[in-house]
Amino acid sequence: MQLKPLKGQHHVSAITADAKRNYEFYTKTLGMRLVKKSINQDDTSVYHLFYADERGNPGTDLTFFELPYAGNTYPGTNSISTTSLRVPTDDSLDYWTKRFEEYQVDHDAISGHTGRKTLAFRDFEGQRLMLVSDENNEGVSGGVPWEKSTVPTEHAVYGLGPVMLTVAKAETSAQVLTQLLGYREVRSYRSLVEGQPDVRVFETGEGGTGAEVHLEERSDLPVERPGRGSVHHVAFRVENEEELRGWVSHLKQLRIPSSGFVERYYFKSLYFREANGILYELATDGPGFEEDEPFETLGERLALPPYFEEKREEIEAKLKPLDTKE
Repeated sequence: MQLKPLKGQHHVSAITADAKRNYEFYTKTLGMRLVKKSINQDDTSVYHLFYADERGNPGTDLTFFELPYAGNTYPGTNSISTTSLRVPTDDSLDYWTKRFEEYQVDHDAISGHTGRKTLAFRDFEGQRLMLVSDENNEGVSGGVPWEKSTVPTEHAVYGLGPVMLTVAKAETSAQVLTQLLGYREVRSYRSLVEGQPDVRVFETGEGGTGAEVHLEERSDLPVERPGRGSVHHVAFRVENEEELRGWVSHLKQLRIPSSGFVERYYFKSLYFREANGILYELATDGPGFEEDEPFETLGERLALPPYFEEKREEIEAKLKPLDTKE
C-alpha cells in the first residue's frame, strides 16, 4: 500500500517523579485538562497521566509516566530536549509571562529566534517546555480549549507545537525524518549556542507548528542521562489502524527493528528507535479517550483498558491515591 504522509505530532510522553504535583502544575497552572488517569501499560505499578485540550484530540496530548524514584536529568544529546505547546497569539505570550511570574514558574523572556514568537519555561522538575504563538501559523489545526480551564480560552494551550531533538550527528536523524518518515526540510535558524550549527526545521503533512520537528546538533554536550523532567518519546499521527499496519510492514521490509503493532486501547501504536537514540512512536488518531469514560468526567477515575480490568484491585493497591475530581 502507498503510505500517506504523517499528520504531525500525536503526543509527547515525559517522566515525572511526583504525580500529585504534576497534576497540579499542568491543570492548575497551565490550564490543560487531564483527559485520562491511567497506568503505564508496560509497568502497571505507575500512573500514566494524559493532559490535553477538552477531549484529548490527536496532536494535543502531553503525557507523563510517574517514576517516583527517578533521579535528576542531566541534559545532553540523544534527547527530545524541548516540548512546545501552542497558544493562539503573540498577546498570549504576554499573558503567560505575567502568569508565570504570579505562579513563580521559571521562565525566559519572549523570543523570536525560532522564526516565531516563543516563551521558554520549566516545570517544577526542570521539564524543558516552550509556548509557541500561532498568530502567523498556517498548517495543521490545533485542538479545542476546555471551557472549564483555569486559563481564558483566548490564551489557552490548545495543542503540541514543534519538538526539538538534540543529537550528536544531525544528518543521521535528518535521514530518518526525510527518507523514512517522509518529512520535508523547510528552513533553519541560528543556534543559541555559539559555534554550533544552525537548527534545521522539518515538517510533514499540512505543516505548521503542529507538524514540525526541530533538529539541533551539539558537539559540546555528553549523552543525556534521563530522569524526572526528561522526555521518553515523541509520537506522530497516522490516520487509522490500516495505515499503521502499513508502517509495520514497511519497517519490517526495511529490516528496521520495531515493536510491531501494539494495542494501547485509546490508540494503536508502533515504536522504533533510531541511531541517535531517539524513540519514535507512530499512533493512530482514534479511537480516543471517550471509549471508557464520558466527556464530562474524563480523567476523574482510574481508567484501565479492558485487558487490565480483571486486575483492577491489584493495580489500585499499588498506586498512591491521586484525587483528580474537579
